Amino acid sequence: MACGFRRSIASQLSRVLDLPPENLIKSISAIPISKKEGVADFQLSVDSLLENRNDYSRPDNQVQAKRLAEKLKCDTVVSEISTGPGTINFKINRELLTKAVLQQVIEDGSKYGLKSELFSGLPQRKVIVEFRVFCFGCIPQIYSPNVAKKFHVGHLRSTIIGNFIANLKEALGHQVTRINYLGDWGMQFGLLGTGFQLFGYEEKLQSNPLQHLFEVYVQVNKEAADDKNIAKLAHEFFQRLELGDMQALSLWQKFRDLSIKEYSQIYKRLGIYFDEYSGESFYREKSQEVLKLLDSKGLLQKTIKGTAIVDLSGNGEPSSVCTVMRSDGTSLYLTRDLAAAIDRMDRYNFDTMIYVTDKGQQKHFQQLFQMLKIMGYDWAERCQHVPFGVVQGMKTRRGDVTFLEDVLNEIRLKMLQNMASIKTTKELPNPQETAERVGLAALIIQDFRGLLLSDYQFSWDRVFQSRGDTGVFLQYTHARLHSLEETFGCGHLNDFNTACLQEPQSVSVLQHLLRFDEVLYRSSQDLQPRHIVSYLLTLSHLAAVAHKTLQIKESPPEVAGARLHLFKAVRYVLANGMRLLGITPVCRM
Repeated sequence: MACGFRRSIASQLSRVLDLPPENLIKSISAIPISKKEGVADFQLSVDSLLENRNDYSRPDNQVQAKRLAEKLKCDTVVSEISTGPGTINFKINRELLTKAVLQQVIEDGSKYGLKSELFSGLPQRKVIVEFRVFCFGCIPQIYSPNVAKKFHVGHLRSTIIGNFIANLKEALGHQVTRINYLGDWGMQFGLLGTGFQLFGYEEKLQSNPLQHLFEVYVQVNKEAADDKNIAKLAHEFFQRLELGDMQALSLWQKFRDLSIKEYSQIYKRLGIYFDEYSGESFYREKSQEVLKLLDSKGLLQKTIKGTAIVDLSGNGEPSSVCTVMRSDGTSLYLTRDLAAAIDRMDRYNFDTMIYVTDKGQQKHFQQLFQMLKIMGYDWAERCQHVPFGVVQGMKTRRGDVTFLEDVLNEIRLKMLQNMASIKTTKELPNPQETAERVGLAALIIQDFRGLLLSDYQFSWDRVFQSRGDTGVFLQYTHARLHSLEETFGCGHLNDFNTACLQEPQSVSVLQHLLRFDEVLYRSSQDLQPRHIVSYLLTLSHLAAVAHKTLQIKESPPEVAGARLHLFKAVRYVLANGMRLLGITPVCRM
């Protein structure tokens, strides 16, 4: 990919350097677009060739670059070779660049960028992506679908990040299993069960289940803070659950079924699916087997209080001591996670398992992976935690507790109002669906613009902006480009004249399209969506400039046809990138 240009350059370098082309391909990078005209398309950093030599024997990079450049020759692919600070720059034959890039985009379709030599030799893997974030305590801090609690807006991060990673892995040809791991077990259900018995109403549960359970949970937490007897009742309720008491399990099952029904509706709105719905409850029995296994390996220790612990350090280091069982024999979050990991390896024989959770659980996963290792499971090294930061200031405009459904409804309403107020908005067959997709794009782009690990300040004003670096701008660009194709048609790819696309605006777009495989490669390495977001925003800005300057209407047919092909290629790549991010492109808005 990069239309074979990178490989062509690597082949010439390999003859001069006596190195295999494969060793050089990843050292040749596409140059970011520049306002300067005539900028090269690829560059080779001399540092990347000399990285194995120590600093004392390394010659001056500039001198080395010039010496190497003198040994290289222009050919039918490379029209110009120059040097920069420690780099060798390659400019591609402009007409070849134009034809090759546009042809590759149209031919490869959704696979453009993914067939690159950067991904050559990539083995197909079995990958598990687990969507979850658990943060027990007060409701507004809960970030993952814990059964019987409304889908809090903080769930959005784990859901869309997990979806992005799964999309990217699938696009690269891996066999991906998407698991929704629900927080459907634990001491909080002792509180909820006790709370419902004290404050719950069956009528309210049936009419608005999660809202009522939320109210019950808030009330019982408040009461438990002042009444130790409620805490005792909650402990006893959870113990009954662990022991399989039918009455307690029946109430828990009702809460779980009602929760999943509501979550499914939210996931449908987000355009997200799962291959498996799982949860902590699946491993309440298998966690007892884990405790027996830890004991048989001599890793389990009993404390004076009757709890069971594992010392990861082996020398009593307090920070390395993990509790795996309560004094009454009930299981803990860590124990159930151990059981889940072992079960998944048995069932899926995965090559990689990725956990997507908030950064508050980093220590938990460090302990989980370390414990698997000392239990003798070498595959623990295949487990990976992708942590993310906290969304700050994300409340509805009324300042209410932020439930995701309320946020989605508010954004959809606002987008409908915005679209209705714009004179250029076309009549839409399903305006509600379009508004929903534009609103989701706005949320996702705001979330994905920075490092996942960073906290960020949510801004309603920024979400609703139609200009600038926003999801609305991406959707608008896609819809605008689609409108061009509807208005003027696009003809056949071989009909256009490459000489008609040599304006600076056209070349800038082509150079940027050339870089898409590198952006995908970078995201595949660090699982950060920001690389793709930045790329798509730049592509949209370039398209906006090109659309303004490269007129189609009233241009000669040959020129108009070439420009339409350029805009079609932009739309293809824009749509590909958006879908990887979990955004459904709209064709009208």
